[in-house]
Amino acid sequence: MPTTMTVPLQERLPGLDAAIPVTITEQFNAYDAEHPWIYNTLESLVKRRLRTGATRVSVKALFEVLRWDTPDGVTGLNNNFTALYARKLVHNNPQWADAFAMRRRRSA
Repeated sequence: MPTTMTVPLQERLPGLDAAIPVTITEQFNAYDAEHPWIYNTLESLVKRRLRTGATRVSVKALFEVLRWDTPDGVTGLNNNFTALYARKLVHNNPQWADAFAMRRRRSA
């Protein structure tokens, strides 16, 4: 009886590159590297929000500000990136840790 071998979908479809980011973290890292202005703008928006007296910041709300303020839209800004941007903001600005609600990550 012949044995069948399961081949991953990526290897069976022509034109798919194995280097395409698969996990959310990989997708985020690729997007962040290609669009450094997004992080810089988020950082500026957080500074402005905290300067006006806010004690909490929502990265999802800041994403909507970015989408609203950018005339042509923000291509590829995925809501799945909000937690990763929040973590990056706090990592680079530890004094903001209390401004963000962080949950434990379930996946990469």
